[in-house]
Amino acid sequence: MPITSSAKKAVRASKKKRVFNLRHKKQIENSTKEFRQLLAAKDKVAAAKLIPAIYKAFDKAAKTGQIKPNTASRMKSRTMAALKKLG
Repeated sequence: MPITSSAKKAVRASKKKRVFNLRHKKQIENSTKEFRQLLAAKDKVAAAKLIPAIYKAFDKAAKTGQIKPNTASRMKSRTMAALKKLG
């Protein structure tokens, strides 16, 4: 348990940050999972409509430091490559 007041404040801050971190992580997971399902169903139109949401999730996570910027860029590139490969 934290003893000093600054340690107590750090615990409170980390709890708040954890909520945002989990939210961004879930956003990435859910959007990419839905995208993969659409690719498996060969639904190119619906998958293309999901691209902005995927990009937003990756950019937000990179901006807040949950993933590195190059990782976000790589994942966005692979997302588009998968869409183009569909047809």
